[in-house]
Amino acid sequence: MDLIEKARGFAATFHEGEPSSHDMSHINRVEALCMEIQREEGGDILILRLAALLHDLGVIKEHEEGGDHALYGAEMASEFLTGAGVEKKTIDAVKYCILTHRFSGGKIPETMEARILQDADRLDALGAIGIFRSILSMGALRMLKHTTGLDKGSSKWTVYIDDPVEGFNEYMRYKPFTIPEKLNTDTAKRIAVERMKIMHLYLEALNLENEKSKQEP
Repeated sequence: MDLIEKARGFAATFHEGEPSSHDMSHINRVEALCMEIQREEGGDILILRLAALLHDLGVIKEHEEGGDHALYGAEMASEFLTGAGVEKKTIDAVKYCILTHRFSGGKIPETMEARILQDADRLDALGAIGIFRSILSMGALRMLKHTTGLDKGSSKWTVYIDDPVEGFNEYMRYKPFTIPEKLNTDTAKRIAVERMKIMHLYLEALNLENEKSKQEP
């Protein structure tokens, strides 16, 4: 088994049962987006694929303990790659990508590989798949609070308000609609334009149907 498939299998063990939107389908889509962007922008394909496959290893630990899954994931990836006999230069490059990928981290990556991973991870929050992931995450977070009392909201948006449609609108304004201006590469920006069209159309239709339901008969 080659290193890429070993990394995919290793990642799968950490994403099994992940309750929100950071499952292996997300990991595989981010990998594919990294490869698509790399064809236009350049960068080391091995570093990119490893970083994409390993970038969310720490998500479950963050769910359980709090903290930052990027920090957890970077160390977990480093341990795996060291054990697989990967050279230190490559390990350090992968760790850097993971440490800078997170949307809420607000970090500006300096290497091409880190810029591409950050873009790919953010692009997966856009378009039809972005809508699906947002709703899936909202449902998981609402259920988590209902069953355990754990509140993972923030001062900027909340999924816990009584009207979930209003919460969805708030989330879209806070995260997906701000993503295009934060992308690093021209390729990612081009992809984002088409994905944003889908999101705007969906939100307009959602709000129209929701408002109709509130009108008196």
